[in-house]
Amino acid sequence: MTDRFPLLHRLAAPVAALALCCVAATAQTGPQHGIAMYGEPALPPDFVSLPYVNPQAPKGGRIVFGEVGGFDSLNPHILKGNAPWGVQSHVFEGLMGRSWDEPFTLYGLLAETVETGPNREWVEFTLRPEARFSDGSPVTVEDVIWSHTILGTEGHPRFHAAWQKVDRLEQTGPRSVRITFNTPDRELPLIMGLRPIFQKAQWDGRDFAASSMTAPVATGPYVIDAAEPGRSLVLRRNPEYWGRDLPFARGQYNLDEIRYEYFADSGVMFEAFKAGEITSFRETDAARWEEGYDFDAVTSGRIVRAEIPHERPTGISGLVFNTRSPVFTDWRVRDALLHAFNYTFIAQTQTGGADPRIPSFFGNSVLAMREGPAEGRVRALLEPFADDLLPGALDGYALPEGDGTARNRKGIRTAMQQLEAAGWTPKDGVMSDANGTPLTFEILLRQGSAQEQAIVNIFAEALERLGIRPEITTIDSAQYVERTNLYDFDMAFYRRALSLSPGNEQILYWGAQGVTEPGSRNWMGMDSPAAEAMIDTMLNARTAEEFTAAVRALDRVLTTGRYVIPLWYSAASRLAYRAELHFPDRLPLYGDWSGFQPDVWWWED
Repeated sequence: MTDRFPLLHRLAAPVAALALCCVAATAQTGPQHGIAMYGEPALPPDFVSLPYVNPQAPKGGRIVFGEVGGFDSLNPHILKGNAPWGVQSHVFEGLMGRSWDEPFTLYGLLAETVETGPNREWVEFTLRPEARFSDGSPVTVEDVIWSHTILGTEGHPRFHAAWQKVDRLEQTGPRSVRITFNTPDRELPLIMGLRPIFQKAQWDGRDFAASSMTAPVATGPYVIDAAEPGRSLVLRRNPEYWGRDLPFARGQYNLDEIRYEYFADSGVMFEAFKAGEITSFRETDAARWEEGYDFDAVTSGRIVRAEIPHERPTGISGLVFNTRSPVFTDWRVRDALLHAFNYTFIAQTQTGGADPRIPSFFGNSVLAMREGPAEGRVRALLEPFADDLLPGALDGYALPEGDGTARNRKGIRTAMQQLEAAGWTPKDGVMSDANGTPLTFEILLRQGSAQEQAIVNIFAEALERLGIRPEITTIDSAQYVERTNLYDFDMAFYRRALSLSPGNEQILYWGAQGVTEPGSRNWMGMDSPAAEAMIDTMLNARTAEEFTAAVRALDRVLTTGRYVIPLWYSAASRLAYRAELHFPDRLPLYGDWSGFQPDVWWWED
């Protein structure tokens, strides 16, 4: 394995400086080249390129990724269908583009300038005159207004919350559009700057909300070259890309082709990588990373391995409880299953225990809840909700780990106590309620993940000792997306990435509207006034201290809510790739994150 970076390389300094950049927000005066959530953008108006790119990177070559599952749509912005994420990431653009070297800062992309009111009660974007769609037609204010409107009304529900905070959109000049808000929310100008822009003319007479395999006409650096549902997706770099000479684009979008190959399961996908059919593989199995890369392509140097460090939040990955299901409404039942889940033993069997456990939703970052009782401003934010908070939120909480043995006697004993407190008792070897109804639930799995299946099998064996026999259902990717969008499951594997600048997306993840509205990220069905109050405080914070306190308080609400049985995380991404693929020595703050691979990579023999 190559050792291109000392541990955390240069990441610690920017993350530690988060508090310095989150100073009291200053009022923007006049049109600007960029906008930051707090303070000012780090790069000057005349910046040459983003700091983590190679401005001299050559163009050419290709990268081939592997994906498990399939797709049946090319519109990633609606609820219906299952679209490949590569379309959203590489084909579409917003008015602004994000720098992954700052917690949350945007620079002009389709828009040459951005301006806000003194309290960000409105935002105005001025389009670049050279901005073009892939067919050569200009991007107009009409396209921008239509894009925001259609996303807010007929797009995926994840776009609806911000749209409800829009009072009006209006054209203010030949290339300018102003969005006025009806709700105080300092993040809204940035959210609107990231919304994808569509060509209105392409959608004349068509239903935007209907799943479709029609290739979109968009403004991004790549266009769809070929798409075979369930087999492959090929994106081709557009040599006429309108923004190729922008400082923001310099050193990015270097590869001529980005290809995604789809496989039935992860094991077959890894074998395809070993055979050379895939040129880059992101390894999530720590044990295989240590022991499974002794094949010829690695030992001969044709495949290179690298660990890309980061200090972004862990996010959450694990088995989520759907509290819409009556069996999981009582937190004591969820707590019981957290104790029955023999984490230490499972981690040892699956990864050799190489990676640490996710301690909380914002773990591994400056935004994470601190050990022990809540103190200071965090406690002051939570105390008004003390009667509704679960044990541990104010007094301190740590996840049960298990004793490392297959039987996990202590964990099972605690689980039994919690189930009995919730009104469940074993009858003839079956955990039942007072009416004799068995405690059972369905665990929904997506086809293709051998590790998830193995984890659930071990968990099910532990539940058997409690007299609980879950139903394990494995379905294909399309069915999985449909059922989870409708919350038609009791328990499922759940992953949510979180950033160093959490904002309005937290409403989509944890907001009460998602309890009934389909397609939200609130799979657990949580309805927590405390969580929503913390999010509101985050969105209107004017200082680093207030923002950080609100996120740490939210982290306590989420973690102690017992909504997810967390698994493990890695403080570094593990990438194996063809030796002809290269990336810059200078890493962005977020490490291996969106905008890193493949955007700043290049091919060179």
